[in-house]
Amino acid sequence: MPSGVTALYPDAYIDYLVYFHADRDLFECHEVLEEYWKQLSEKENSDIWVALIQIAVGLYHQRRGNGPGAHKMLNSALSKLRSEDVEALGLDKAELLAQLEMRLMDLNGGSTELYVDFNLPIKSPELLDACLMRAAERKVTWLSPSNLANEYLMNKHTLRDRSGVIKTRYAQLAKRRSREK
Repeated sequence: MPSGVTALYPDAYIDYLVYFHADRDLFECHEVLEEYWKQLSEKENSDIWVALIQIAVGLYHQRRGNGPGAHKMLNSALSKLRSEDVEALGLDKAELLAQLEMRLMDLNGGSTELYVDFNLPIKSPELLDACLMRAAERKVTWLSPSNLANEYLMNKHTLRDRSGVIKTRYAQLAKRRSREK
C-alpha cells in the first residue's frame, strides 16, 4: 500500500471521511480519494474506492441542483458497492446500500426539497475514533451540516486554483509526445 496508511485504514480514507462528515467538502473528498486510488497497484485496486468517489461526486451534484448528474453517479456507486466488501472499510454495507437506494428514489421522484446531508454508516469503532481524532486535529466539527451559503464549497470545481493541475497535465502530455517520437 502507498505510504501514509494507519494500522487499519489508509490516511486518505480517513481524510475522505472527515471531509465528507465534518467539512462537508464533497469535492475535496473526490480529490483526496482519487489521488490515493491512482497510487494503488492493480492488485490493491478495487471498485470500492471508485464507488466512494462516486458517492461524493453524486452528492456534490445533488447539492448543486444537478439531479441527473447525481443520479448517474449514485446509481453507479450503488452498482459497484453491491459486489464489494464494504465491511472491510468499517462501513455497514446493508445500511449504506439502503441509504443510497433511498436517495436514488428521492432523485427519481424529482424531489425538490432542500439538500439533506448524507452520512456514511460507519460501523467500526476504530474507524470512527480515527475520524474523530483527525477532525479534532483539524479543528472541524464532526457531522456539521453543509453550509449551502458557502459559494466556494458549493462551486469548488469552478472556483479553485487549478494552476497545479494544469501544469501537471501539460507535463504528462509533453512526456507522452516525447515517447511517441
